[in-house]
Amino acid sequence: MPLSYAQNLEDFHLSLAFAGQTHGFYIDVGAGHPVADNVTFWFYECGWRGIVVEPQPELAHLYRHVRPRDQCVPCLLGRAAGEADFYQFDRFHGLSTTVSSFADGAARLGEAYSIVRVPRITLAQLCEQHGVGEIDILKIDVEGAEADVLAGNDWRRFRPKVVVAEAIMLEDGSPTWASWEPFLLEQGYTFALFDTLNRFYVASEQHEILERMPRSRAAWDSATHMYEIGRAPESPHHPDHQLASELTQAFWALLPGLDADTLAMLLARARGTAPADMDALRAEVQTDQFRAILGRIACGYDGGQILEPEK
Repeated sequence: MPLSYAQNLEDFHLSLAFAGQTHGFYIDVGAGHPVADNVTFWFYECGWRGIVVEPQPELAHLYRHVRPRDQCVPCLLGRAAGEADFYQFDRFHGLSTTVSSFADGAARLGEAYSIVRVPRITLAQLCEQHGVGEIDILKIDVEGAEADVLAGNDWRRFRPKVVVAEAIMLEDGSPTWASWEPFLLEQGYTFALFDTLNRFYVASEQHEILERMPRSRAAWDSATHMYEIGRAPESPHHPDHQLASELTQAFWALLPGLDADTLAMLLARARGTAPADMDALRAEVQTDQFRAILGRIACGYDGGQILEPEK
């Protein structure tokens, strides 16, 4: 059974429309995490490549390591170039948006955000700057700013075969597509599927893709979902369980040999420590007591202590 990385089977539905195509090009706007809840990772694994637009620095950094074939652009897309306020949610990054009302709605669910100024270009400028030709998939998930992204394209020059756009407010499930769907239909696109979260459109000239695109959401058990496979080192059902277990054991064995900066970075990540506290963490990891603790952790994996495998 295929593994769906997306939130709502978006990648599975698109795979049916593109019928096993082994090479293609996507533009993923509001790409989020490079794997989890990601619509285009399925296609990256199949050999595709593309441009991912992700303004959140930590996520953009991950793309460079996990998906090196992709071009990651850490900016916003809108109707015009310039700068814009970006309401950034650190814990639930998928709620981050340029729309203040969406940010306030998410905040009412108990999540806090910070406001940062981020560079903004148009979708047409993005395509021009990167020499984009044929576009198979344009995916847009920008928490209420979909109309701005669509308005910034030159639809005569840059015509994605399929457009997928988030179409509801996550706070209450109310529809948002009325603000941008008429414009997209005017550009020669045909509505094909509403999966309860996103709406899918196919360019009018792409007859074969339109014919293959499902018109109703597939059964939920058509694919395995990320949440079902658990964490790789812990779950035997995870496809990478064996490798993750090997790397985990190797990491513990190498722990005492890590330099102070690396150890401080690991602690900062684990504790959610502010960058200003890094000096204190570096001092902590260089104490005799801390180094002894690392040795005690590692000895079960570095040959100092032979453990029976868990039953």
